[in-house]
Amino acid sequence: MIKCFLGIDIGSISTKGVIIDQDNNILYSCYLWTEGNPIEAVKRLLNNLKKDFDANKYKIVAVGTTGSARRLIGTILNASIIKNEITAHAIGTTSLYPNIKTILEIGGQDSKIILIEDGIVVDYAMNTLCAAGTGSFLSSQAKRLNVAVEDFGKIALQSKNPTKIAARCTVFAESDLVHKAQMGYKKEDIIAGLCKSVAVNYLNNVGKGKSIKPPIIFQGGVSKNIGVKKAFEDLLGCEVIAPENGHLMGALGVAILAKNSQKEIAFDFNITDTNFDTKGVECHKCPNNCEIICVRKNNQLIDAWGNRCEAGSVKI
Repeated sequence: MIKCFLGIDIGSISTKGVIIDQDNNILYSCYLWTEGNPIEAVKRLLNNLKKDFDANKYKIVAVGTTGSARRLIGTILNASIIKNEITAHAIGTTSLYPNIKTILEIGGQDSKIILIEDGIVVDYAMNTLCAAGTGSFLSSQAKRLNVAVEDFGKIALQSKNPTKIAARCTVFAESDLVHKAQMGYKKEDIIAGLCKSVAVNYLNNVGKGKSIKPPIIFQGGVSKNIGVKKAFEDLLGCEVIAPENGHLMGALGVAILAKNSQKEIAFDFNITDTNFDTKGVECHKCPNNCEIICVRKNNQLIDAWGNRCEAGSVKI
């Protein structure tokens, strides 16, 4: 039986999973929408992976989780390691692109920049306050323009004269888009302008004051948009790599970290049949009034977090 390792990157918009071997090769992968329910999303992801998984040949011996719901899913899966997105993305990216110096990452609701020297993270920044430079922003604008978001990049490249769209925040960008459409600007020019506004917003916020050096890699769901990729290249004046598997880098990185942890666990795909639920309770034992998240497995409490002092208690 060959040992392999599972990495799951669960975010607000999408959930990604990869299974790797001892040499970090991706054996199986899956990408799907979180749909506001990370537990059910992971169950669907595991069921999808299970369909192709060769249980007669491979055995999963370690699990790693990253992303905004990493602690919740890590608790449920008894993960060997739970890591932040910065570390996971850096490890995953440098395993395939060891010479990369800058990682541009734009997800569904947040974005980040990671600067690397000699394979080590030396600086990073995240933007979680404004959605103007994220996938959810592009999705909402695609709906407004009655265009499939998957076609955004292709349409943007048809533009000869991109429309200037305010990039300061979501509200200004949306207002500007409506105004330009009503004035009669071509749809492809507006879309190209939107793609550029995403890149400009990112560089003015997440990348502000950062020393962005090539080689540069662009990843996350928005990296699939060739219009945004071209906008970054135009603004930075150099090539930007957008790999086919760029959306899997966080899952790959945490799978590698799980392998390197050398903490083997018992994993069974049938965990999808287990009933998990969460409940938020408020502790009133001190003025903090901490909101505590309780996780139950088949009605048994298995973990809780959110406590900020020793006075806190968990209601079962």
